[in-house]
Amino acid sequence: MSYKIVMDSCGELPESYKKDGHFERVPLTLDIDGHLVVDDETFDQADFLKRVAASPNCPKSSCPSPHRYLEAYTCDADHVYAVTLSAELSGSYNSAELGKKLYEEEYGEKKIHIFNSRSASIGETLIALKIEACEKAGMSFEDVIAAVDAYIADQHTYFVLESLEALRKNGRLSNLKAFVANALNIKPVMGATPQGTICQKDQARGMNRALKRMADYVAEEIKNPAEKIVAISHCNCPERAQFVKEEIAKRISVKDFLILDTAGVSSLYASDGGIIVVA
Repeated sequence: MSYKIVMDSCGELPESYKKDGHFERVPLTLDIDGHLVVDDETFDQADFLKRVAASPNCPKSSCPSPHRYLEAYTCDADHVYAVTLSAELSGSYNSAELGKKLYEEEYGEKKIHIFNSRSASIGETLIALKIEACEKAGMSFEDVIAAVDAYIADQHTYFVLESLEALRKNGRLSNLKAFVANALNIKPVMGATPQGTICQKDQARGMNRALKRMADYVAEEIKNPAEKIVAISHCNCPERAQFVKEEIAKRISVKDFLILDTAGVSSLYASDGGIIVVA
């Protein structure tokens, strides 16, 4: 059976997958003081980060429209899967569901399923690759859904940011806490709850200490690491991503590592130097 995997642009794709017809990314849109940026192949990360740094406001993001998802579902594939940014952080999941309803109203029944990643960025990527592996193994549509749901439930997301400005600007962190953290060079180690919300797991003084603490959490919390791919997404800091890979490898043996550049929407919060790890 043929299949297609639709992913919103908060998720990254390895370069070799970008021309693979089984995959399609649908873009979010970012508004920086009235300047609209579409998170697609035209996205200019350097210009975007420069505008974000210069603005006193947090950019607003708009999820893909239901009609855009409808367009992505309109294809010859027998099985269509969508993977979205956590429903607790974005309207992308609801938009994808509405797109499915629009498709059914216009074209009738089709095997379409939307996965709430309960994560973001590279977390969406790993889910998409899991779907691909299940389809290539010849699993039925229903069995793919069950296997991927179990995979999502077992997934862990962590991140350490170079700057807390984006969190301050959008109200997730008070001005005082952001000031103190920056003044003392405190780097929070953040994570995702099982529901897909953001939580603080720990903190450390200095980036390297925070990254090592994050590696500790990866080693402590991941079950059956030898069966897991650990994905690392970075924003303009490949050396730091390599450092995190080596720190995790010192602690546990995993199936493989995947390192990718941060996508447009994710780079809003990661900013220069941010690291996201999902396993």
